[in-house]
Amino acid sequence: MALLSFSRSFTLLSSPFHFFSSRSIRRRRSFVCSLSTATDVRSRSAVLWFKHDLRLDDHPALSAAETHRFVLPLYVFDRRILSRYSDDMLELLLFALEDLRNSLKEQGSNLMIQYGCAENVIKELVKEVKATDVFIEEEVEYEMRQLIGVVKKTLETSSSLDWNLDIVMWRTPFYDVKNLKELPASYNDFKKQKLLPTSPLLPATLPVVETELDWGPLPTFSDLKEFIKEKLGKPEESWNLMKEMPAEVLLKENLSKSSETIPKSLNDKSIEQRRRDKSVFVTRKGDIVGGGTNTLLNALAAYLRYLEGTARDDWQEVHERLRNAETREGASFTSLFGPALCLGIISRRRVHYEAIKYEKERNAGFLSPFGYSAASVAAAADAVCSMEWFWLLALKSQVSNEGLYSIRIWRWRGHLIQYTVVGLEGPATLLVHGFGAFLEHYRDNINAIAEHGNHVWGITLLGFGQSEKPNIVYTELLWAEMLRDFIIEVVGEPVHLVGNSIGGYFVSIVASLWPSLVKSVILMNTAGNVIPEFSSHRFTSERQTSAAARLGAQLLLFYLRLNIRNTLKNFYPTKTNRADDWLINEMLRASYDPGVTVVLESIFSFDLSIPLNYLLEGYEEKVLILQGMKDPLLDSKAKLAILKEHCTGLAIRELDAGHCPHDEQPQKVNSIVCEWVVAVERKLTANSYSVAEGKIRK
Repeated sequence: MALLSFSRSFTLLSSPFHFFSSRSIRRRRSFVCSLSTATDVRSRSAVLWFKHDLRLDDHPALSAAETHRFVLPLYVFDRRILSRYSDDMLELLLFALEDLRNSLKEQGSNLMIQYGCAENVIKELVKEVKATDVFIEEEVEYEMRQLIGVVKKTLETSSSLDWNLDIVMWRTPFYDVKNLKELPASYNDFKKQKLLPTSPLLPATLPVVETELDWGPLPTFSDLKEFIKEKLGKPEESWNLMKEMPAEVLLKENLSKSSETIPKSLNDKSIEQRRRDKSVFVTRKGDIVGGGTNTLLNALAAYLRYLEGTARDDWQEVHERLRNAETREGASFTSLFGPALCLGIISRRRVHYEAIKYEKERNAGFLSPFGYSAASVAAAADAVCSMEWFWLLALKSQVSNEGLYSIRIWRWRGHLIQYTVVGLEGPATLLVHGFGAFLEHYRDNINAIAEHGNHVWGITLLGFGQSEKPNIVYTELLWAEMLRDFIIEVVGEPVHLVGNSIGGYFVSIVASLWPSLVKSVILMNTAGNVIPEFSSHRFTSERQTSAAARLGAQLLLFYLRLNIRNTLKNFYPTKTNRADDWLINEMLRASYDPGVTVVLESIFSFDLSIPLNYLLEGYEEKVLILQGMKDPLLDSKAKLAILKEHCTGLAIRELDAGHCPHDEQPQKVNSIVCEWVVAVERKLTANSYSVAEGKIRK
């Protein structure tokens, strides 16, 4: 038996519901009303705001609301939400909403479609239907949490709502975690708790809607795109267009000076044709599973049963896409089902339940202690367990004040990314860490640089720290695209890019491919080579993983765990005390995260063949090299000599430090970075004045 933590006493008999919390908005007087009978519950009415929970199956809020007298299901097309979605996600969203509406209609209910700011829409609907409860799913992304906060504040401060209103926050519990603040920091320690996934709920049945309401039309894809663009300025629109061109294609165009275009999808069928064929691949590209929950469950059944073969056309299509998406062992699940999971068309615990149910069917009702009997089962079960772990870490970071900096969460291509920002104004500066590190590696830099009048951003790259570590193929171009999208979606203005080690190579790629996003580049002991007279190169982002790479990653992980203290001390030759217990423990913690060996495999497939002298062309007097001269990984003197010879207009500062000068000599680095930003900003301002005067004279 579990307790809904409403301000009223209300006990429900279904265990998942203790993942609710309620905030009661009361007028004029304060009192507690006990709801002890079902009659009282059925006298209540609710607005249920759908966001990333587009399903009836395994939906705790719907199950809790089905005893209400009246429930208004609502989806709001809010630009602040929609602008975060790619075209594929927008298409998927429309198909999911169409199915959700049809499913609700079969129950005698409906899905209300509204456009505008969610806070205003919800306030007006609450007033119209006299709602006593508003159900809102909890989010981990910073922007979504801010939006929910605005909705709450709008409802709390509205003078037109003169009755008691409860805002009920809820989530779908994968594990029965009693106290999120006591969640272990290490996945290794979390596994020792041996928590079993909870069971999914059956689809809820809502009361028949007898009130006459304007439910609103679903838009077409083109109408939705126009709606999103209405409030965008020209710069925003042009920046958003950058995200549509893959880095690989852009790099090949730059290298070959050709007019190469984005490769077409392997599937040339139109959306209408795929609908007629009852295909589960409903988007234009035809490479992700979409539709409603039942469609997803059917596709999941096909995916899990890949080894069995099938005569069914729809299942054969899933098997074909699985093979195309299997860029490494198990990667196909996230590729095919990840977007639908992000929209909540199917829940993570429903996927796990179906995978385990099938595994038991294969093994006479038993689960082997030695692993799953089918690779497809392992891919699905491991993926959702990993997603849940990083979701819990992200949520914990939002509800607790632990750590050096206030952490925010950004969702990139469905994956949860940690970042922080310090300073309210000034030039934007983005700090990018090296391999195996995280944003806190700039522990003594972020605040200090911000205090000198800069708007400082730090990010933990995908695959590192407490950012998510999905089962994908990691490449230098993937990380560069991530930085590009972060600048466009989160920072929102050109930045001074600072990168250490491999992070320096990533920021160099960003500077080369998307120069309008970058004001200057600061490289600290950067990875990357210099190739004199470099002109072209056959480059591809395709990577072939191998058994040797997987074994190498596992051996490397084992070695690093045993020798991390000595390894780090070698990186800090002048101040070995900076390789302290905090830094070591943080790296050890990350080494136990699910997916870490997949990230380490990328070491064996990095392609650094595009040289720094090519990537930094056009940045004369806009590149600062900070070099720790005692770096154990390379010959610093030789590196600087070849950089000076083949890269024009570089500013170089030598430091008495190792591979991580920003952490070994933070005061010196901070001073140099701040002076550099001021100097570059002055030049940029002077140049803009010169351009403006030239236009006036003309």
